[in-house]
Amino acid sequence: MKTIELQLPDTLLLNPGESLENLTRTSQFLLAVKFFEVGKLSSGQAARMCGMNRVDFLLELGRMGIPVADLSGAELQEELRSA
Repeated sequence: MKTIELQLPDTLLLNPGESLENLTRTSQFLLAVKFFEVGKLSSGQAARMCGMNRVDFLLELGRMGIPVADLSGAELQEELRSA
């Protein structure tokens, strides 16, 4: 993996109990989520990017209300029929 440097506003560290380490983890996770959402990374790749396993990553997406599959209406109907 490659490393990049990001500039973030200092105000992100003003939240009570927020540390630079926690902000780094959160930023990495949110970036991985966005790359997954736009199709740049698979769920497994995104999970590895933020140091999670794939199942936990997908569960966290669900808790955040982010779809883990992008099915068309016809694909969804087929999935429901075969379930």
